[in-house]
Amino acid sequence: MRALICGAGIAGLTLAWLLDRMGWDVQLVERANSLRREGYMIDFFGPGFDAAETMGLLPRLRELAYTITELNYVDRSGRPRAALDYKVMFNSLDGRLISLLRGDLALALYERLSQRVVQSYGCSVQALDERAEGVTATLTDGTRWSGDLVIGADGIHSAIRELAFGLESNYLRYLGIHTAAYTFADPVLRKKLGEQFAITDSVDKTVGLYPIRNERIAVFTAHRTRDSAIPADPRTAVQATYSDLGWLVPDALAQCPDPPALYYDQVSQIEMPRWTTDRVALVGDACQAVSLLAGQGASLAVAGAQLLASELANEANVTHALSHYTKRMAAPVADKQAAGRRTAEWFLPSTPRRLLLRRLALRAMALPGLDRLLSSRLVAGAGGIP
Repeated sequence: MRALICGAGIAGLTLAWLLDRMGWDVQLVERANSLRREGYMIDFFGPGFDAAETMGLLPRLRELAYTITELNYVDRSGRPRAALDYKVMFNSLDGRLISLLRGDLALALYERLSQRVVQSYGCSVQALDERAEGVTATLTDGTRWSGDLVIGADGIHSAIRELAFGLESNYLRYLGIHTAAYTFADPVLRKKLGEQFAITDSVDKTVGLYPIRNERIAVFTAHRTRDSAIPADPRTAVQATYSDLGWLVPDALAQCPDPPALYYDQVSQIEMPRWTTDRVALVGDACQAVSLLAGQGASLAVAGAQLLASELANEANVTHALSHYTKRMAAPVADKQAAGRRTAEWFLPSTPRRLLLRRLALRAMALPGLDRLLSSRLVAGAGGIP
């Protein structure tokens, strides 16, 4: 059996490794010129954690993980206004949580690929010809590939989804927020930040700073805007949007790079009635984007890829296997998308009153009896895939 996987992100790398181990002939294409390492810190738990455990990936992820004890919410002078105790979340998940950079999760998966997997970077798919006996893809480098299955693991702006299912606008739900992330080295600012993971306690927009390895600082931003369009100059937009937040933010903004070192995108979800045709399947954010509000995009990418591989292993008919995959995955994804929309005001309060309510809720989490109740809401939908 032959598979072409478009996208060397979390879902694509997971699926490439699994299908290769099943004896499939796998080619992986990625439009970026190299493995993408950008992205922000993620809390990896839920179904993806379970899948990573069965794959034997947890020891490597723990090597790459960061120990976070507390997330501080600070005002414009850097004074703490509230804090999230990570031990509460960790305990509510019975310790089944790892905090690491999204790019480090991709690296851990990439390291496991065998030389049998053909990898083509700076390349994507520009045309598909799907027939009962198989599928042919025309690649942007001019070559043609023919085989049994094409998988779109190419993210929320998936080229495979558009080729097989139509325009992105038919499926994208914009959630009214833009986000960005980058890293930089600045020994002076790194010393000022110390070892704290901190985020601005602010309305409608926020900037988070946290220390990472090699004396670097990672920056995360999010702000509300009705305009879903990505700005023509993301770097300038980031610097202008967050310049009034005080604390260490202006110094961090001065270090903001241009894309691709700067990751910038809208916060959206993908909602589709079906994720597969007879010979094409979508996985990861290409079909099940839950958004950073839900906090389980990477987890679902790993779990979805594992489920798809499992169905292909258990069902000789590719079309039937793809159908089973969608039926099992669709409901859990919809639940997590709904949970993400419900937490939008927690993540980014839209009024001073809602900001105050978040502070009060965070303080209540320190009270015995309320800690598990409130933390369970933050990790809503952490269950597995039926």
